[in-house]
Amino acid sequence: MAEVSLENLHKRFGHVVAVRDLSLQVAEGEFVVLLGPSGCGKATVLRILAGLETPDRGRVRIGGRDVTRLPPGRRDIGMVFQSYALFPHMRVFDNVAFGLRMRGVPEPEQRRRVEEVAELLQIRDLLDRWPAQLSGGQRQRVAVARALVVRPQVLLMDEPLSNLDALLRLHFRAELKRLQREVGSTTVYVTHDQVEAMSLGDRVAVVRDGRLVQFGPPAEIYHDPVDRFVGSFIGSPPMNFLQAVVDPEDGRLRVEDVKLPAPLAYAHALAERRGQAVLVGIRPEHVVVDTGPLRGEVVVAEPLGAQKLLTVRTLRHELKVTVGSDRPADAGQRVSLDLPTGHLRLLDARTERALPRL
Repeated sequence: MAEVSLENLHKRFGHVVAVRDLSLQVAEGEFVVLLGPSGCGKATVLRILAGLETPDRGRVRIGGRDVTRLPPGRRDIGMVFQSYALFPHMRVFDNVAFGLRMRGVPEPEQRRRVEEVAELLQIRDLLDRWPAQLSGGQRQRVAVARALVVRPQVLLMDEPLSNLDALLRLHFRAELKRLQREVGSTTVYVTHDQVEAMSLGDRVAVVRDGRLVQFGPPAEIYHDPVDRFVGSFIGSPPMNFLQAVVDPEDGRLRVEDVKLPAPLAYAHALAERRGQAVLVGIRPEHVVVDTGPLRGEVVVAEPLGAQKLLTVRTLRHELKVTVGSDRPADAGQRVSLDLPTGHLRLLDARTERALPRL
């Protein structure tokens, strides 16, 4: 295990800036997920950490050692690729043992360590098979085993579950979390799947346009997004945002034709914004149906098993609302909505950044 430090990384490809002065600290044994939409630069950050790309400026430190200019083989890392990258002409045992052979590990030690990691990943009965004889989930286990068998200080994963079907991804996600806890390796994991990020990471680093937007525990990222992008990107369905004006007389939030009490935590920030526009954010599960001053009409009702997702159109907004599956709801039905004060997140209407709280 080792801590990882990325210091002011900057990387350009021609006229495209892929990474912009990004800094990140990963503690020993921590599982950190780099999350963002396609093309945001998260994979480039991982490749810089792996030594597959060299930053234009900035530093990479692993275990306190500056490895910025070192090749991958001298960084003491293991990498799991999206494509698995197994050697088709080698049996599973030889695929897993490949890194040990390149390091000159004696054959008896190779066998002991391969069998040890195969037991951990439950692939002992696959060691004599060829990669072509394996399912997608089995190939992924072999790829992880190959990375772990060399006992790297840091394990890097580049969207390793993206080629698996939904049910297998769900299963392997739980297995991967268990495995990381047992091995205790420092792990940096790249994905565009926010559900994957929230379920796996000790902390999540949200990246946009090459910049680190927010870095923290999954619950903090979900409940306290620093801007509209994070609130919209994290959560399925995403956070609702409504246009509001801070009443110049009483400081309440005027949304459409109703007034809502403002959260006390934002009292100082709103005192400076009397008469100005703000954004009100609220998660779909926090909107209360059948009570409250906001009126709307159900546009779509989507059964989702234990829940039902409603799309409700009000005077000037369209909100996503989750209710219990037993709640009757059909398109065209009129409903009233309440936005509980304790669940509101307020943002600056111009910058779309979260307002400071007391």
